[in-house]
Amino acid sequence: MTIREVGDDDVEVVVALWRDCGLTRPWNDPHADVAAARRNPTSTVLVALDESSAVVGTAMAGYEGHRGWLYYVAVAPGLQGTGLGRRVVAAAEAWLQDAGAAEVRLMVRTSNARVLGFYARLGYTDREATVLGRSLPSR
Repeated sequence: MTIREVGDDDVEVVVALWRDCGLTRPWNDPHADVAAARRNPTSTVLVALDESSAVVGTAMAGYEGHRGWLYYVAVAPGLQGTGLGRRVVAAAEAWLQDAGAAEVRLMVRTSNARVLGFYARLGYTDREATVLGRSLPSR
């Protein structure tokens, strides 16, 4: 398996994987999320490729100067439980560490509670914080 940054030819496959894994929502445009991550020098989308160069895993990573964040961690449904997710997260953590992050955070939707065990096995713990947000008006 190879892990590298996303390329132009990967975008549609990445978005399809995110949809297959239930990570997209109608109010978020995953194509815009990929484009924004690629545009910003402090973020990236990593893709894991199998032996045939098919995209089988992803992680979006971003560093905002204080801590690193992970988004869109996905593994092809047929490969979940094989250790691929662990490798993708480790690659994203390494990318963030190289960018200067000393700590990594991620958010898990309350509707995706089954993934909490995966992150617990990787050493992630509840930071006892409530995430608040709001959409900014478009300009």
